[in-house]
Amino acid sequence: MKRFLKYTLITLLALPLLAAAFLWGLYLTADMEPPAMTVDTAAYRVADHGGYTSCRGSFLRHNRYGLWELYTAGSPEESGAAAGALTAGLMRYQEQVFVDQIREFIPSDGYLKFLRGLIVIFNRNLGRHVPEEYRREIYARSLYCSHDFDAIGTPYERQLNYHAAHDIGHAMSQYMLVGCSSFAAWGGMSADGELVVGRNFDFYMGDDFARHKIVTFCRPQAGHPFVSIGWAGMIGVLSGMNDKGLTVTINAAKGPVPLSAATPISILAREILQHAATIGEALEIARRRDTFVSESLLVASARDGRAAIIEKTPRKTALYESGGEYLVCTNHYQSTELAGDEYNLENLARTDSPCRFARLEELTAANAPLTPQAAVAMLRDQRGEGGADIGVGNDCSVNQSIAHHSVVFRPSALKMWVSTSPWQGGAYICYDLGAVMRDPDPAAELCDAAQEIAADTAYLAHDYPRVVVYRRLGGEIRKAMREETAADAATLDRFERTNPQNFHTWKLLGEYYRSQGDDLRAAQCFDKALQSGIPRTDEREAVERLKSECKP
Repeated sequence: MKRFLKYTLITLLALPLLAAAFLWGLYLTADMEPPAMTVDTAAYRVADHGGYTSCRGSFLRHNRYGLWELYTAGSPEESGAAAGALTAGLMRYQEQVFVDQIREFIPSDGYLKFLRGLIVIFNRNLGRHVPEEYRREIYARSLYCSHDFDAIGTPYERQLNYHAAHDIGHAMSQYMLVGCSSFAAWGGMSADGELVVGRNFDFYMGDDFARHKIVTFCRPQAGHPFVSIGWAGMIGVLSGMNDKGLTVTINAAKGPVPLSAATPISILAREILQHAATIGEALEIARRRDTFVSESLLVASARDGRAAIIEKTPRKTALYESGGEYLVCTNHYQSTELAGDEYNLENLARTDSPCRFARLEELTAANAPLTPQAAVAMLRDQRGEGGADIGVGNDCSVNQSIAHHSVVFRPSALKMWVSTSPWQGGAYICYDLGAVMRDPDPAAELCDAAQEIAADTAYLAHDYPRVVVYRRLGGEIRKAMREETAADAATLDRFERTNPQNFHTWKLLGEYYRSQGDDLRAAQCFDKALQSGIPRTDEREAVERLKSECKP
């Protein structure tokens, strides 16, 4: 018996050591596949021309609307190095904001190092899933990254991982990082019969993260010239159009949490935009790639004269076509192959995706035949189904006042309208991709002022101030709860009056009063939250549980 206990104890002690050794082995053998290349950074000097900066044929300018405009051309290493040199300060800003967001959740340096080790292991083979031309471009840009964040990884490792981190945010869509909405119309549903595409990119990492949006015009060495909207360091595509009139936008879908590295969805979207001219070509590229996460890619093609949705899971690819002259895309699948997927059924039953889908269906019918102006009005809509007043910032709204960017495309004319701050409230400024690529003049305005869609003055005068005050007061109430202090009565009253139609208002007030031991008022607030309509089943169940725990 003693011998048995001895060997059992040895085995129990050995198992964690073996597991640690295995993980350490994975860590040491991680290979992000940095490309075998050298870049003479001294050759990429930035010249300041007053209104813009330039570097070896590429340039960066900040327009009067607050958008950055980047033009790049050449081989992956040439365009990457020039873009890196031009946007070095913006890349550092973007990385600092990203790291600050992480530190809000994980303040411990020790745990951050542990997390870095896990990321290295998880993404140990990420490089092999990213085409070499994009690894070369990322590597060239990374040469201009700050070394202030080297504790997270080398600049190349960080930039490659950040493309995957974007996918992790999509995988965590149930945690409210993502809630994109998009649509397309053509034929009889479009005013001139030509394609109109609209989308809100609701990837929310805080207001600072979206402060420096970049509109990038890229003339690659191989493939189609294109324009896309993103941020410094992001070479992938989130929303974009190429010179063949093909557009790509991405919408998160629900699927399993990723367990191994695969192609980041923005890299797949970039590959499609750069190398496809038709829906069929886009589908062929999508089928060649396994992806990190489940996603819908709305692809519109001027050559085909219609739009379709490529639906991806980490292992399956399906094509959805509406059969009519318009389609709507939020965050669930619609194809025969994937509509019955267990994760999709859960998504339909438990999230706000069906609410936004239904509202977009209503708006499409009400505004048809669509023009770019009508598409912008749809993207700015804050109402619920049937036009119900559901307050500002509601999960069921097409416009939740969280969009990183909003855009409308007219693929046949190679034109796009991009939102300016705040969110969808500012003017939508028009870019003509054909004109910019024919004559990329950094000294002149790249946008066409004559085709600007005016700012939403009603939103700016009434709803924007409400959103700002509402979020500030909500932050003060959460701070009081964290610090176990009492919030000012005037703060509570104003918070309630600012946005009473939104269930989030009553949910937070209920949580606050419960933290103060006032179960009667807490239960009343939870009741109002439930009466306001909570679209996400997990949130509704949480509020019901909190209410049941109150002892008035």
